[in-house]
Amino acid sequence: MVPEEYEALARHAEAAGVDVLSVYHDLLDQPAIGPLLLMARVTERIRLGPAALNPFTLHPYEIAGQIAMLDSVSRGRAFLGLAKGAWLERLGIEEERPLAGLREAVEIVRALLAGDETGVAGERFTLAPGNTLTYPRVRDAVPLLVGTWGRETARWAGTVAQEVKVGGSANPDLVPVVREWIGNVEVKVVLGSVSVVDEDGDWARERASAAVAPYLEVVAHLDPTLGLEPGEPPPLERFSIAGTPEEVAEQVVELWDAGADRVELGTPQGRTPLAGVDIVCERVLPLLRS
Repeated sequence: MVPEEYEALARHAEAAGVDVLSVYHDLLDQPAIGPLLLMARVTERIRLGPAALNPFTLHPYEIAGQIAMLDSVSRGRAFLGLAKGAWLERLGIEEERPLAGLREAVEIVRALLAGDETGVAGERFTLAPGNTLTYPRVRDAVPLLVGTWGRETARWAGTVAQEVKVGGSANPDLVPVVREWIGNVEVKVVLGSVSVVDEDGDWARERASAAVAPYLEVVAHLDPTLGLEPGEPPPLERFSIAGTPEEVAEQVVELWDAGADRVELGTPQGRTPLAGVDIVCERVLPLLRS
């Protein structure tokens, strides 16, 4: 998408009453911060954030700086999404002690945003005492979303985050499991996945199947509710939201009824991103409000 398309998408989503716009930051895809800054400049209400940044590919110092900038441009509407991510072996990056790394990343980002100069001495990341950001911040803290499929990470997230997201899932059976992992009823559960909506529901499901395929090798075996046997194909409807506007709305309602606080309809959304967002705004959202 070109800059003008990101801006048009954001304007339309805000006018339609969408609450949150997030931009994914998957390995080797376009960085999230550019589109987020473009969308922040043309909106006034909608919350904006990356879902999610990875402290193993982007140092927590850089994360703090990007979020501080987004919060400034959006005038206090930014949130921070953090996750370990996948495919790190392609870059030769170790995945040892991922939870320790996430903990330390949160500590460093929070210290930098708050102007706390006491330092963080961690196993994976360190912030030496006396170091702080040298420019003004709009807020000294931003809401935190932690993305995970893991029990221990979800339990930790329940102590530091406002939201826990299971990225790549559209499975209502998973929602109560994740809520139990979190153990804190004040932390919101977010599910988000590849989503495709079209008047031709069969086309939408075929498009979603192709788009979700790269993620299934990472997440399909992580869902404890499915009990997949080796080689057994995972059910598409548990890892994507796809179909006609009515079918997509029905899937979202099913997730809400299962206890999800928020549902993210991820790319590619439609035959083009803008066309997909148009259908979501004009056809799906009215069904969800009825």
